[in-house]
Amino acid sequence: MTLVLVGLFIFMLGVNPGMVGMDRSPVVGFVQIGVWLTGLAMLLLGSTLTVRVVRNGRPGSLRSEVGLRLIATGYVFAVAASFADFLGIGAHRLPDIYFGPLQVFGLALGVVVSLLGVLLYWPSRSRHRTGSASSAQLAAEAPVG
Repeated sequence: MTLVLVGLFIFMLGVNPGMVGMDRSPVVGFVQIGVWLTGLAMLLLGSTLTVRVVRNGRPGSLRSEVGLRLIATGYVFAVAASFADFLGIGAHRLPDIYFGPLQVFGLALGVVVSLLGVLLYWPSRSRHRTGSASSAQLAAEAPVG
């Protein structure tokens, strides 16, 4: 859980470095993008590991597998949208980099997809069946030998 909070802080620091007096440039640069993507990676890794602990060895389901893939896909989408100009797939070319509204939308969409993946990875409630014996009771009644 600490990794999630540290990742959130680093992500917020990358998005808004002015909150701690570190905003030294009017433009969004390579290092700033790298900082918020590092924070996002730490946040998603921490949340995935936290949910894995909550799952406590439960067998994986299709829902949990889709959740894990959505976490990774959302992060890749956020990286591609953030580095679009640097990768040459954006609207602006070096050295006139401008982090535009389409890139902001892509970053936000990547974060939302990743968080949706975390929600899908979260274990579903076990259905309580009335009238059926538990596995411990069945194991105790099973013949030995």
